[in-house]
Amino acid sequence: MSMSIRTLAAASIAVFSLICGNAMAQEKIVIGTEGAYPPFNELKPDGTLVGFDIDIGKALCDEMKVTCTFVTNDWDGMIPALQAKKFDAIIASMSITPERKEKVAFSKKYYNTPPAVAVPKDSPIKSIADLKGKTIGAQASTTHANYVEKHFPDSTEKLYPTADEYKLDLSNGRLDAVVDDIVVLTQWVKSDAGSCCKIMTALPIDVAINGEGAGIAVRKDDQALADRFTKAIAAIRANGTYQKINAKYFDFDVYGGN
Repeated sequence: MSMSIRTLAAASIAVFSLICGNAMAQEKIVIGTEGAYPPFNELKPDGTLVGFDIDIGKALCDEMKVTCTFVTNDWDGMIPALQAKKFDAIIASMSITPERKEKVAFSKKYYNTPPAVAVPKDSPIKSIADLKGKTIGAQASTTHANYVEKHFPDSTEKLYPTADEYKLDLSNGRLDAVVDDIVVLTQWVKSDAGSCCKIMTALPIDVAINGEGAGIAVRKDDQALADRFTKAIAAIRANGTYQKINAKYFDFDVYGGN
């Protein structure tokens, strides 16, 4: 083998090793989500995770050029699991609130939609005033549960581990009303499972409770990762990726203005 051939071969091996080394060294991020909050995140029977949160998460990871894997976790244990390093970030429609900011760091919002009230179609409840003395369901450890507690003090609040459970009780007549994100409730009442019920009204956003929109949570000492997610959110909104994902799920812009 001549010197030039040996040199070329050595150079080729070096380039190949560099490429493989970079591929092997690609950063990995584990993302926690609930898997029980359609249309934002949902675990299918075959184990596949789908939903707006999931698609946005994948797009952000592509933009950041990192390898991401998703894991599911019960909602009420989401922040403790993050703090215990079971995953590196939460993409699960988690509202950015002052209370949560004391425990985790957040990216800027990736969507912002108001809460709403749903009731059975034949309900005598026609207005907010009619909720006095009624039983209102909400998912525990959520801004919506806090909203009911603050704004409906004359009603009885009943809390559930998941949204699916309060939906079942409302459809079976064990609740008078429920409060949740307007998108979640609208998608549900349009489905066969939610054909029992209707949206009674949207509710005014209480910034002290509902926060600044849904953001990506990371550990308090990992603000740099939150900032990278913020930059990636801006990038996918600028390049049209966000709009394509939005259109897959909704007929309006869930980002919610500036």
